[in-house]
Amino acid sequence: MFVSTAYAQTAAPAGGGGDMLVQFLPLILIFVVFYFLLIRPQQKKMKEHKAMLSAIRRGDRVVTGGGIIGVVTKVGSDDELTVEIAENVRVRCLRSTVNLVLAKTEPAGKSGGDATPAATAEGEAKPADTPAAGGIGKLFGRK
Repeated sequence: MFVSTAYAQTAAPAGGGGDMLVQFLPLILIFVVFYFLLIRPQQKKMKEHKAMLSAIRRGDRVVTGGGIIGVVTKVGSDDELTVEIAENVRVRCLRSTVNLVLAKTEPAGKSGGDATPAATAEGEAKPADTPAAGGIGKLFGRK
């Protein structure tokens, strides 16, 4: 009474391998787009940030993760810095908390030990012209 009639199913075509590739092609394309638009640029930025952190030395002006601007006075162990944030006010912070290096100093061998900020690459503005080199007043028209 409640039993329905069973129908025979048709057999799958013999060349089913190409059909499988067509089904996975959109997923593969989505992964490729994600790789080139998201993953690769993020890895490149992380690599540049790691290189910046390893190149920090005494005299560099840095911005920490909390937004504190200061000058590196001592590079301690592998992951520790001493940053002077005001006159005679020094704090210890982790190297990984540094977000940005505002002004780099020249190595002691190049300029005879003179610790004046220098441009990091050719064609950049001199640090004395930038707000990062104490020119905040210049930025807002104050002395």
